[in-house]
Amino acid sequence: MPPMPKFPFAQVDAFTDTALAGNPCAVVFDADELDSATMQAIAVEMNLSETAFVLRSDKADVRARYFTPAEEIPLAGHPTVATVFALAESGRIALRGPRTVISLQLEVGPIPIVIEATDDEPARVRRIIMEQKTPEFGASFAPEEIASLFGLEPALFLPGARAQIVSTGTPQLMVPLISHKALRNARLEFDSYRAFRSQHGFFSAHFFCLEGFTPAGRTSARHFGVPPDTFEDPFTGSATGGMGAYLWHHGLIDEPNFVAEQGHWMRRPGQAFVEVVGPRDAIETVRVGGPAITVMRGELTL
Repeated sequence: MPPMPKFPFAQVDAFTDTALAGNPCAVVFDADELDSATMQAIAVEMNLSETAFVLRSDKADVRARYFTPAEEIPLAGHPTVATVFALAESGRIALRGPRTVISLQLEVGPIPIVIEATDDEPARVRRIIMEQKTPEFGASFAPEEIASLFGLEPALFLPGARAQIVSTGTPQLMVPLISHKALRNARLEFDSYRAFRSQHGFFSAHFFCLEGFTPAGRTSARHFGVPPDTFEDPFTGSATGGMGAYLWHHGLIDEPNFVAEQGHWMRRPGQAFVEVVGPRDAIETVRVGGPAITVMRGELTL
């Protein structure tokens, strides 16, 4: 009997340097022999918001594909931070001084990644920074049009602001709310939300307000998927980039650099550094970065 194929993997908590916080992601190495159906089945087995698969690339330093338990997605933040961290920590990517720049091929195309390292010997990864795609601003909606989808009153939306579909690689609905209380009260009305999501072609909904969970934070957020795939995500890097673009574009923040916080009410607190690059009416990119920590290593036998 031929030996079973084996695929090493790591489970990494992204956007935190504390184990069992932030957002967990399974990273499967050396996955070139796996087809899409098997990757999807492994994502179901892992049952995390995303599972990442590392592949060889002829267009970048490395390639990755990201799957939720229900579908493949073209770009995501916490799998990117987790994947690059796992590659560097395991020695599959060599650190070259305090800043190592690589290119990562995703389904949306190659994106630049910066790996910041400590001065220790040997050096350790301090932070992974991803550069997201140029923001695209789509359809917008008055609070009265969408409040009922989320169990909210229109008065709980940020005054004068409209929800909007924004994509920095993955289209997501940005929903600005007035306070932590409003953020905590948000919930999905499943049937009507699914129909609205299908009609307007976005992936997920990102709710936020302009106050942090901690003094370091400028924003707090919650992120809803579509049950039974994923209900609420502890920390969402791609949506954090879209949120940063939305806030800067619409003049809702004074500085293009800030700390975003998410996951605290889920007992998985996470933080990301956000940098919006470019003027408000011509944003070039959004950089989102954070630390990570490995909590599990193993081997898949298929």
